[in-house]
Amino acid sequence: MPNRLAHETSPYLLQHADNPVDWWPWSAEAFEEARKRNVPVLLSIGYSSCHWCHVMAHESFEDQETAEYLNAHYVSVKVDREERPDVDAVYMEAVQAATGHGGWPMTVFLTPDAEPFYFGTYFPPAPRQGMPSFRQVLQGVHRAWEERRDEVTEVAGKIVRDLAGREISYGDARMPGEQELAQALLALTREYDPQRGGFGGAPKFPPSMVLEFLLRHHARTGAEGALQMAQDTCERMARGGIYDQLGGGFARYSVDRDWIVPHFEKMLYDNALLCRVYAHLWRATGSELARRVALETADFMVRELRTAEGGFASALDADSDDGTGKHVEGAYYVWTPEQLREVLGEQDAELAAQYFGVTEEGTFEHGQSVLQLPQQDGLFDAGKIASIRERLLAARTGRPAPGRDDKVVAAWNGLAIAALAETGAYFDRPDLVEAALAAADLLVRLHLDEQARLTRTSKDGHAGANAGVLEDYADVAEGFLALASVTGEGVWLEFAGFLLDHVLARFTDEESGALFDTAADAERLIRRPQDPTDNAAPSGWTAAANALLSYAAHTGSGPHRTAAERSLGVVKALGPRVPRFIGWGLAAAEAALDGPREVAIVGPSLDHEGTRTLHRTALLGTAPGAVVAVGAPESDEFPLLADRPLVGGEPAAYVCRNFTCDAPTTEVERLRAVLGD
Repeated sequence: MPNRLAHETSPYLLQHADNPVDWWPWSAEAFEEARKRNVPVLLSIGYSSCHWCHVMAHESFEDQETAEYLNAHYVSVKVDREERPDVDAVYMEAVQAATGHGGWPMTVFLTPDAEPFYFGTYFPPAPRQGMPSFRQVLQGVHRAWEERRDEVTEVAGKIVRDLAGREISYGDARMPGEQELAQALLALTREYDPQRGGFGGAPKFPPSMVLEFLLRHHARTGAEGALQMAQDTCERMARGGIYDQLGGGFARYSVDRDWIVPHFEKMLYDNALLCRVYAHLWRATGSELARRVALETADFMVRELRTAEGGFASALDADSDDGTGKHVEGAYYVWTPEQLREVLGEQDAELAAQYFGVTEEGTFEHGQSVLQLPQQDGLFDAGKIASIRERLLAARTGRPAPGRDDKVVAAWNGLAIAALAETGAYFDRPDLVEAALAAADLLVRLHLDEQARLTRTSKDGHAGANAGVLEDYADVAEGFLALASVTGEGVWLEFAGFLLDHVLARFTDEESGALFDTAADAERLIRRPQDPTDNAAPSGWTAAANALLSYAAHTGSGPHRTAAERSLGVVKALGPRVPRFIGWGLAAAEAALDGPREVAIVGPSLDHEGTRTLHRTALLGTAPGAVVAVGAPESDEFPLLADRPLVGGEPAAYVCRNFTCDAPTTEVERLRAVLGD
């Protein structure tokens, strides 16, 4: 008999719809039920492609005895962290404050007033490595609730008070200057891994947002060290097992320092951010590797994550059927020498093993290897390698595929729109720009209401019930602004403006300029979440700063520029101290210091060769955060086109920054020089 989750749209919640646990979705009714029954709430938070979430579900939530105990003594609430990042953020902060670490699955015990009093992540079905079993935890919490209620409610009250006292102090509302950005670069240099690329030790995550900062810092200052760190990190990741050497696209992270063995889930946000980074690296250096990886990652997103409605699905699972009916992590992606021989024959298998680093011992588990491109001497026949890659990919397609989380998340689609629009424009791939336009169209049709309020998720063409949070408004605005620059369609600038007006009105603290993750009129939780640090994707705070800055450059809007500068105050405070965790904010600060530059391209039409050439040159300029408007001289599509005539009847480029404009030019080389190429 399905439980209440059967009516939800989240793939993660639907995975638990047939559990014997009497799950509730997050709702006022669930807490009312707990009050009525006088029992605590078990809050379980995870997401569809989370490996250990699946493990705990199989071990505990599918177990009849455990379910009966839960149903008798708790109200059980299941939350998809990707649908409700606000709920996740509030309780993750509590878990980290109490235990010093966090992760998913997240297991939190709450009073019927939603106040947390006991925390954990994964609990095993039997005691293991010093961890109590899940049943022991359930029994212990139940006894405490029944026998020491006063103590439990006192602990819960103290935790909520402590959380309320953890307000962010970020100095003043002034944005960082040269000094803070130089300090941030120095701090990154200290944490950089010169042998392997990336920052810190294992596990190693792709530092997408930091790489954007490094590329922008190099473009603005010429700092070779910044470019070197970005280049070397990108090369090491692209050669490692974290990158899918057959199908393109990146896994979530590497479990080792050398990027060899990934945690195999593939997330939309990682691939959107990295696609854009590699496209920007190519723009800065002309690297053939960067070009290949940008295009392969874009093609992966369109081929494997695009939904029937034109949006992009959230993720592919790490686990898949290994051919025996057993779900195993990485089964879809790994190879043994024997499997290579089966597909390629003896001679080509030997070549493939050498080229992709496949060994008899294996680089993963059970003698299996993750394909990588180890640095090695000797030349390989490009045609032969292309044939091998094609045959291996075809054979892999016959394996049971990993599950896909078909949920369309507004924020991550915004990041994908920006990446695909720019990659399509740089490499003359109009099909990628079309894919970006289709996703943007879906967001407008399905996720935006008449007041331009965003719904966070949709699935199968149906909008979800949860309101958009700050990252949704900011990242979708970012995507729309990139589309506006690439397509010359001013409607995307207009839509971005609607979204950013909501940021100013509903997410910004008027007094300090600080930003909140949830709107002023959103559901009240035990604390209004507010986190300026980047995690797997840009924080809503820093994403908003970047989008506000771009919009102000496009329109000359004082309030949007002021809001961007005030919100960058947090980067001034955190950038020099923890640059790895505020890379997007540092990138926005680079754009603000550079202007950002405002580029208007006027020409008889977008089909005119001269207009097209100047437009492409402008898009390929490396000046940090430069905005580009293109259109006819009399067009009202973009404010930047106003009063900008042709020059001698020829298409022309106008470049301004900080209230000062260069003389208009009709020459590509001159424009290229002005935009730092």
